[in-house]
Amino acid sequence: MEFLFVPPVLIFILSYFKINRTLMAIISSTIAIGVIYVLFHPFINKYFFVDKLGGFVLTVSSIVAVAVFVSMISLPERINLNYKSIKRFYRFFAVFWLGIIISIVSNNMGLYWIGLEFATLSTVYMIKVKITKEADIEAWRYLIVGAIAISLILFGIILIYASSKDVLGDYAMNFYALMNNTRKINNYLFELGFLFVMVGMFIKMGFFPMNLWLADIERASIYQVGALFSGILESAIILGFFRFSEIEKHINYFHLIGIGYGYILVTLFFISFLLYRAKDFVRLFSLSGIEHMSLIALFWISGGYFAALLHFAAHAFMKPGLFISSQVLEQNKKYLFRGALKNVNKFAAFMIAALFLGVISLPPSPMFFSEIYGFKAMVDVAKDSYYLFLMLFAIFAILGLLSIIFYRFVHIYQDMLYAGDKKEKKVYISEIIAVFILFISTALLLLPQSFDFIEGIVK
Repeated sequence: MEFLFVPPVLIFILSYFKINRTLMAIISSTIAIGVIYVLFHPFINKYFFVDKLGGFVLTVSSIVAVAVFVSMISLPERINLNYKSIKRFYRFFAVFWLGIIISIVSNNMGLYWIGLEFATLSTVYMIKVKITKEADIEAWRYLIVGAIAISLILFGIILIYASSKDVLGDYAMNFYALMNNTRKINNYLFELGFLFVMVGMFIKMGFFPMNLWLADIERASIYQVGALFSGILESAIILGFFRFSEIEKHINYFHLIGIGYGYILVTLFFISFLLYRAKDFVRLFSLSGIEHMSLIALFWISGGYFAALLHFAAHAFMKPGLFISSQVLEQNKKYLFRGALKNVNKFAAFMIAALFLGVISLPPSPMFFSEIYGFKAMVDVAKDSYYLFLMLFAIFAILGLLSIIFYRFVHIYQDMLYAGDKKEKKVYISEIIAVFILFISTALLLLPQSFDFIEGIVK
């Protein structure tokens, strides 16, 4: 497992010397050694825990991290950054990555929170890499909102610890022990703690009422920050939601369904409205990411584990690919959709178009299959619950909201194809490689072997 920590630590140390961006990308790819090892050697101790679910999330996050490092090779050619800012970005990216790895492999709620805290604090400095007034304001906003979210999660963890301290002793902070002793836990305290944890996580993922804070931050910073938010940070948060909600499911499933569905439906309603009015790429991709995280959470609490994990992986690969693509699409016509795909390198344009249409679940996107299986899981819950009509209403409401989002994306896609100036758009090799890594990873999700593997993660 120690191999997992070597690449970020090495990058952190090297950030104090002369930066070789290609070398940094190569070092980041060595994370594969640790990831492959833990995938085939699951382990558990008091502080760390890698099961199939954790191994899967770690694999997905590591692929995204490597792609982002590759995209950074041409970053100074794309954006005017001074050398000191680039060094600082690498340094805090390494701290961010280290925090995320700790959160993903943690078997201790306290360690999980510390990992998220590392990631939160380091992100503040990554947002400020652009020396602008807007970036400075958004960094402070992230610090304030992130601190609120992380504080709610911490308070929830304290309540959950209190709910099981008498029966589990020192193991009351342990995810694995909690999952295996749900009948001994004080239900009232756990549910209260879970409520705080869930709201904190939802705020951190941009759910209602904080729908715009992530979009504003990602607009003010460099494109790679948006890619890291959607492909890695949200992965660690949603893994925590998976683990906590599985315990809540055994304690009071109908409370989980009632609160979770209500919160997610309200979020989807506002997101569909905001997406319909979106006028620039970064905001479009950011809001779409919140829609995906809502569906992942919804499918998971509905028992659609395969659907949730397939949707999660597809989102984690496609959305960073689109954030990295934004720097290609916007270079000549900033904030405008019209003609954005014209005059772009044909291979790059094909991958960007495929990822763009894939995020709205157009076949054969993996999201097309995940949504089918997700809605099937919701129908199964509706059949077996006391809330049949409420659940059916939720399903039709979600389908209606997704239709609005689908229409908006298709309309934008047509605009991107049929208008625009004739000036050739520069696309760097490192950007093509980065998007290709994410594109091919998305395509591999469609293999029958991938479906079998994901289906076997949670049974």
